[in-house]
Amino acid sequence: QVQLVESGGGLVQPGGSLRLSCAASETIYGIKTMEWYRQAPGKEREWIAIITSLGNTNYLNDVKGRFTISRDNAKNTVYLEMNRLTPEDTAVYYCRWQGDSINYWGQGTQVTVSS
Repeated sequence: QVQLVESGGGLVQPGGSLRLSCAASETIYGIKTMEWYRQAPGKEREWIAIITSLGNTNYLNDVKGRFTISRDNAKNTVYLEMNRLTPEDTAVYYCRWQGDSINYWGQGTQVTVSS
């Protein structure tokens, strides 16, 4: 059973930075997109970033210019670099990998932005 394991979450002060990682337990062939989502308390899960197999990226407007998604195929890992964090970024962050008949989610990692 393939697993996606997120790490890198934690408590950070407003204006700070974190880098999240999402690593697969094994090489997965046929992945077309890798994405990050987040879910704040009392809110629905929202999409925030995507990177395709060709390396194209796109972002939720609220994080554009502050967050950067990247991937390391050799390490079976996707990253989310988050800068200039605000309390509104507090949420559980999830990664999702998709392809033909493939839809894997990570278990989530908590990010808390507070002074």
